[in-house]
Amino acid sequence: MGDRASSVPQRQLGRHLKIAREEAGINLEPAAKILEWSRARMYRIERGETTVRTHDVEAMCRLYGVTPKMTNVLLSLAKESKAKGWWHAYGEVIPSWFQLYVGMEAAACRIRNFESSLIPGLLQTPEYATEVFRTKPGVTEQDIATKVALRLERQRILTRRHPKAPDLEVILDEAVLRRPISDHDAWLAQLAYLANANRLPSVTVRVLPSAAGPHRASMTNAFYILDFPALGTRPPEPTTVYSENLTGALYLDKPAEVTFYDDVWRTLGELALSQEASEDLIADIIKEAVDD
Repeated sequence: MGDRASSVPQRQLGRHLKIAREEAGINLEPAAKILEWSRARMYRIERGETTVRTHDVEAMCRLYGVTPKMTNVLLSLAKESKAKGWWHAYGEVIPSWFQLYVGMEAAACRIRNFESSLIPGLLQTPEYATEVFRTKPGVTEQDIATKVALRLERQRILTRRHPKAPDLEVILDEAVLRRPISDHDAWLAQLAYLANANRLPSVTVRVLPSAAGPHRASMTNAFYILDFPALGTRPPEPTTVYSENLTGALYLDKPAEVTFYDDVWRTLGELALSQEASEDLIADIIKEAVDD
């Protein structure tokens, strides 16, 4: 897992190409027409959602009047973005919109995650993950096994040494801890695993108690806030909010959007139990489950 994700240079390339186009005073549609591309393709390139061939980067740089020095930087990013991340080996079982997230997760230095329905994916046991994936219609046992293997592979970032493991900060609703899976023993093992994960130096798990009542995140899905380190002399990738739904996901990185979610996260932090009190609550729920 030490390899860097291709998602980051891909997104950096798209962002710089968009900046170059805007500085040249060229709107997206005229640029697409001159380059003989669709508007949708231009949008995907600038959002970092697709790789770009080096000769296409050269064509864009010529159109935008980019300096030779900056052109070389963008060509270098285009070459880096072609590198395949480890997750590509899992093939079509991973939706394209989620492949982007996995690459960003692997490159992040800090991950903040609010969960209202499930144990966070990075902290799930194989048995719990299996039951979660089994709820999706049309999946085969082989699909489930592949998805679980991917989830376990993702979890390796929490114990890696090079690059340094990201700081994972989780706030989960108390209802998640009281929503068991059908296998009682596997459910107890999941709760114990969650409590033990809280003792990893890079992991913090806190519980939002039911007594907190409605709050600013009550009307939203689970979300992640990803922060990225600087890579060499390059500025860090902008903080990005990821929110998943049944058919896709949102990637939000505009300053106003990130600020809004930062404020929501701060509110959740004020309402959540401390790390120690959260561990005590998890222990109490385990005891209750054992006594049942």
